[in-house]
Amino acid sequence: MTRVTIDFSDTLPVDSVPSVSPDVNFTSNTFPKYKIGPDNVIIEPKEVSARPSLKEIVAKETAQLLEQHQRLSVRDLAKKFERGLSTVAKLSEEAKWREAASLDRHVLLKKLRDVLELLRGRVAGRNRDDAEEAISMVEALAVQLTQREGELLHEKAEVKKLAAFLKQASEDAKKVIEEERAYARTEIESARSAVQRVEEALREKEQISASEEEQDLEELMAEIQEARRIKMLHQPSKVMDMESELQALRGQIAEKSLQIIKLQKELAVNRRLVENKSLLYELEGLECLGSCLCVLSRINSASDLSNCSIQWYRIQPEVNKKELISGATKFVYAPEPFDVGRFLQVELFSNDDRVTLTTSGPIEPAAGLGNYVEILVRKPETEFNVIILQINGHDQPSNSIHTFNVGKMRIKLNKGKTSKAKESYSSSMQLCGVRGGGNAAAQALYWQAKKGLSFVLAFESDRERNAAIMLARRYAFDCNIMLSGPGDKAPMVS
Repeated sequence: MTRVTIDFSDTLPVDSVPSVSPDVNFTSNTFPKYKIGPDNVIIEPKEVSARPSLKEIVAKETAQLLEQHQRLSVRDLAKKFERGLSTVAKLSEEAKWREAASLDRHVLLKKLRDVLELLRGRVAGRNRDDAEEAISMVEALAVQLTQREGELLHEKAEVKKLAAFLKQASEDAKKVIEEERAYARTEIESARSAVQRVEEALREKEQISASEEEQDLEELMAEIQEARRIKMLHQPSKVMDMESELQALRGQIAEKSLQIIKLQKELAVNRRLVENKSLLYELEGLECLGSCLCVLSRINSASDLSNCSIQWYRIQPEVNKKELISGATKFVYAPEPFDVGRFLQVELFSNDDRVTLTTSGPIEPAAGLGNYVEILVRKPETEFNVIILQINGHDQPSNSIHTFNVGKMRIKLNKGKTSKAKESYSSSMQLCGVRGGGNAAAQALYWQAKKGLSFVLAFESDRERNAAIMLARRYAFDCNIMLSGPGDKAPMVS
């Protein structure tokens, strides 16, 4: 690199050099720093600036627009176009500024070349060569500046084209925005009308619901008033009075029945006495469910009953056949629900004599027992208070109260939380009335829970004992099981 040094002190006085015209505008206070490369080519130093070139800015903006064209909304796209327009405007301003700066440079170079030409005419020798070299450098710089101006004009044309494109795109985007706004307004109006229709439907539904609620409330009030009226008609005191009246009527009916049965027996005995003067025994007791039938000696010459062999039978009047009642070998027998509608017959064997006694009519059902059982069937299970008399044939000294629970699927015998037996209905289960023995036979039943486990239980009344038998047999029948006593399934004999 060659450094040009011009020494004006040795050749010309300072006053002889003309001054630079005052209308020249210098872009800076210092002389441009040039570097001369091979073949005296002027090399400008690279400007250190963070600002990218115009081509890079345009290329970057175009790439971003193309990349985001598919995913940007119309509003964002319009904003992007407007931002691009502002950028192009800034670039246009910068181009104008560069054009003005370029013009200043041309003026400056022209002034400088004139000064150098003037110097070259006034100096001689080595200084003249330096002046010529400086003139050539200024001319080269002017050529390079002209080339840069051409490139700047080309960039300016490109910027104008891009500005026109962006302006057109911005206008198109504005049109699209207006269309979208009009479409959005239409959608909003339709949505508002739909919401209004829904609100009207909801109001109508609320009005209908309110009217229906008022109607339901009126019906409920009417039902409550009717329930109150029924409750007043069926107060506990009145129900108790009705129950006491029914109990008194039952007692009167039982008394009348007893009198009728006694009269029938006396008539039967009188007929038999007429036919057979040697009648020794008779049946004593009501021929109905809940009572006890007892064999009694009619005359003193009759044999002692303790020395007789006794057996009870059921007789079906339709087929005139009798069925042996297993275990009924005592002179006392309490009819059970199986005996209702059948005659009972007892045979007494003493030495070689045989005496047969038969009830005057079929066993009658207990008054009100059927309705009582129907009420109990509505419950899932029914509890009865009982006392255990025997377990597996052995007497039990304790008289503690247990609970006999008859359910739809099983029977349980409990004492508090302790379970004595809990068995489901099965073919091995047996349940019937106690067959003979004592005045409490009408209130006792025999229950075989399973093979090897049996109980004799005493109830509080004959009504509860018969209800428990009927209820258990009904539940067992629902489970396809015939619940009966020992020997009840044996074939009937003539």
